[in-house]
Amino acid sequence: MSQRKQRVEQRIKEEISSIIHEQIKDPRIGFVTLTRVELKDDLRYAKVFYSVLGDEKQKTEAKQGLESAHNYIRKLLGDSLDLRNTPDFCFKVDESIEYDIHMAKIFNEIEEERKQREGLADDQETDTGKDQTIE
Repeated sequence: MSQRKQRVEQRIKEEISSIIHEQIKDPRIGFVTLTRVELKDDLRYAKVFYSVLGDEKQKTEAKQGLESAHNYIRKLLGDSLDLRNTPDFCFKVDESIEYDIHMAKIFNEIEEERKQREGLADDQETDTGKDQTIE
């Protein structure tokens, strides 16, 4: 990936994030975090990934708010970027954070079960060891 493309992606992410948090007053958007931007090689189209911490209703409302503000965000983005063409973009929900949280919970449960089994095994070893010394 070219350095220019990476710089433009980062700049788009920063600008859209700033626009969302400072200039958009839509209460549906709430707490939205932009996670990454994937820009096509010709710099004309981008996918803007975001995450929303909350329930499904909050996620749906955030999506509706972002979609309704799309044209306004694109205009402000075009004003702030020094590009010949302002990239068109779409918002995509980034499920990776929720997936990571889900996987961390599963790993924690597995670790707890392993500790419990080891604890039971240790207890059984000490019980059998006590019986042998009594005889």
